[in-house]
Amino acid sequence: MIFNATADGDGTSGWLDIAGRRVRCALGKGGVISAADKREGDGASPLGTWPIRELLYRPDRGAAPASALPTTAIAPDDGWCDAPDDAAYNRPVKTPYAASHETLWRDDGLYDLVVVLGYNDDPPISGKGSAIFLHLARDGYLPTEGCVAIARPDMEALLALAKPGDAVAIQA
Repeated sequence: MIFNATADGDGTSGWLDIAGRRVRCALGKGGVISAADKREGDGASPLGTWPIRELLYRPDRGAAPASALPTTAIAPDDGWCDAPDDAAYNRPVKTPYAASHETLWRDDGLYDLVVVLGYNDDPPISGKGSAIFLHLARDGYLPTEGCVAIARPDMEALLALAKPGDAVAIQA
């Protein structure tokens, strides 16, 4: 199954199709751009169809939701490297980590449920963007740093349907 995220307006928000049901989503603050033009730190969501790799969840904020996806509990020392010149670029890391990285264990709850998308990961190309996820949305669906974000009930509905081999398509 392909879950289609389609931008509207200025490209920083749109709609995600979950088996025929459209739900609101947030997209990158830089809009939606061609994957060929995507660069680290541009805040844009990359156009294309990206395989779902796995589900990460924060166990202290609830049990893993029902899903056929490979599922991993995150820990307080989990991060994701976003340093283009580092050997672990666009890969999970343990913190503290010397190179630039995102912290997965966040206070704001955005990463309580995180679906890792297969963007720039096979193999990662330095500077082409990292940490492109499907994660939980901020109140008001404020734009992301390049990810797709949806409300928790919508995420749980998607996870109940998703299986290995499924993907998220980001469209303009």
